[in-house]
Amino acid sequence: MSPLQLFLVFFKIGIFTFGGGWSIVAQMQNEFADSKKLLTQEDLLDIVSLGRSLPGTMAGNVAWLFGFRQAGVIGGIAALLGVTTPPLLILAVITVFYSAAKTNVYFAAAMKGVRATVAPIIFSALLRLWKSAFPKPLCYAIYAGAAALSFFLKISAVYLILAGVVIGLFFGGDAKAKAGEGGKEGGR
Repeated sequence: MSPLQLFLVFFKIGIFTFGGGWSIVAQMQNEFADSKKLLTQEDLLDIVSLGRSLPGTMAGNVAWLFGFRQAGVIGGIAALLGVTTPPLLILAVITVFYSAAKTNVYFAAAMKGVRATVAPIIFSALLRLWKSAFPKPLCYAIYAGAAALSFFLKISAVYLILAGVVIGLFFGGDAKAKAGEGGKEGGR
């Protein structure tokens, strides 16, 4: 995709990224994995995982990573500007009219409707990524352990992610084998 195409697609995504960065996942699934076949579910999961674990907004990070993958630094900038421009414009308008909007029953009702539709969109994206996220039984054990440590012991997400990296490196035999095969083919 060209930088202009990236800007335009992410501008459209940015208009409808309600409910935080997770709603970008469902839109990217539809746009780039299902329709254009530019990503596999695994690729999207990798981009989202990395984008989620970096400082900054998830939507901005994910847009940058995908744009960079498609068209280098200029593509990353175009995607980032595309996804962040609509919220910036919407916030500017709401800020100007905030006093009137916060007490407006129609505005409040519209926001309730938006919140009610965002949850199933995010849940749908989660279900579609589930298979890619858990290709082996070990992944379920890592998930259960991380969830328990986070929920019951309030262990920082940073430590959980780092532990996931270490466990993945230690037990990631399939990834090592695939990397070795790719290296052999590339050397021919």
